[in-house]
Amino acid sequence: MKLFKVLVLVALASIITGSKPYKPTEKVNVLFIVADDLNCALGAYGDPLAKTPNIDRLAKEGLLFTEAHVQYPLCGPSRVSFMTSLYPDQTKSKDLRLFVRQTIPDVVTLGQKLRLENYHSVRVGKIYHYHNPRDIGTAGHDDSFTWDRTVNPYGRDKKEEYKLEGLKEVLNGGVLSWFEADGTDEEQTDGLGATATMAFLDEFAASGENFFLAFGLYRPHVPFVAPKAYFDMYDINDFSVPESNEAYLQSLPKPAAKSIRAKKEQLDLDPELAKKIKHAYYATTSFVDAQVGRVLDKLKETGLDKNTIVVFTSDHGYHLGEHGHWQKQTLFNDATRVPLIFAGPGIKSNKGNVNAPVELVDIYPTIMDMLQMKTPQFVQGKSLMPYFDGARDPVRKNALTELRVNSPSGWSKGYSIKTKRYRLTQWQHEESMHYELYDHKFDAAELNNIATKAAYALVLDSLRFVIQERIAAAKKIPKGLGRQIDFVKPWREPRRILPRPK
Repeated sequence: MKLFKVLVLVALASIITGSKPYKPTEKVNVLFIVADDLNCALGAYGDPLAKTPNIDRLAKEGLLFTEAHVQYPLCGPSRVSFMTSLYPDQTKSKDLRLFVRQTIPDVVTLGQKLRLENYHSVRVGKIYHYHNPRDIGTAGHDDSFTWDRTVNPYGRDKKEEYKLEGLKEVLNGGVLSWFEADGTDEEQTDGLGATATMAFLDEFAASGENFFLAFGLYRPHVPFVAPKAYFDMYDINDFSVPESNEAYLQSLPKPAAKSIRAKKEQLDLDPELAKKIKHAYYATTSFVDAQVGRVLDKLKETGLDKNTIVVFTSDHGYHLGEHGHWQKQTLFNDATRVPLIFAGPGIKSNKGNVNAPVELVDIYPTIMDMLQMKTPQFVQGKSLMPYFDGARDPVRKNALTELRVNSPSGWSKGYSIKTKRYRLTQWQHEESMHYELYDHKFDAAELNNIATKAAYALVLDSLRFVIQERIAAAKKIPKGLGRQIDFVKPWREPRRILPRPK
């Protein structure tokens, strides 16, 4: 009955106003689009191979941040961080199988805050952590207090997992795997997610209700699955994968070397196989771009684009063979750097991209300022609003990322700051500190650790002081947060039912 009423409203609105039934109100809406494991291999970020016209169009219409960095390069901790605007040392969430309220039960998340402000908060797909692809179709590690309504799409890619190719016989969300699918975009999980998101836009255009609509895609996270047409967009021979060797590892602190050699099955891949995997990642990224395009087209069709802020990002970056590594969980630029685009009313882009470092914790307070709401006291990010008015003075001077690496001698803690020019990474390992320093003016790929070079001694000393200040601030208990619960263990999962051998 409720659906019937919504359809009637949509139909009446279309009759009265044509294809654009929405009449802007004083309050601004938010469309929040989050990809999973998407790095900056996008046309808008200068990648010469990527075919991503829809994300590129969004970047041209809005403001692109070239140096946006996550606070933890792993799905669960990163998503908790940007949905609360807290650092991982404050969320106490550094594992995958944790619900946000296991460690910070009183926090007011971004969507929850907007609910309190009388916005309709909706999630389609993955915003908090899911085991991807295992938990597709479920609520994963979602937070029910964040949303009024949720949709958990379940598509053909999930049903046809038995067709996957991969580096192991038993595949999970941590194993490189891929598949050229038959059928249409709309049959895939993210295609169904885009369709559901578009339906919500039609509904809100008809009702005039203000909304926070979060569309979380499951791709390009493994398995790299897309309809064959997206694979056909690329020539596999255009791809190459950088090589690495043992001599390079000797230049790194042991935890850094461990982080890029953790998955044995993906080391020293045959070059032709590596090209095939990289090709599949790009094809899946183009599929993601197409679903984003469908949603953006619907936003414009309804007229909601005139009164809706669009935020596009990813939960962390992704190695495609750089440093001899695939996937995430490192403190290199490949894993910490993500796309971040803001578009919509009030955003001036005539002064070009923002090249200063920013953090994903900055999204929450920025949305608060754009919606003219009071930012909760506990929020740690900085508003990026000055950039939208054309200013280019840096809001922050560096971006902070954290990571824990497990090794035979125990856990090693790593922190990294990315300034406009340098990256300094500090590892606490076996009761001593170890450093990596990279000069992006000469070494954008971060392959030459200059931490011990005499010519950079003053730079190292200066940045060591800065990183210590950043770490101390990120560990402080924020005012107004409420309870923080230490030493929470991830939920113990029941025995899995593994797929039968092919």
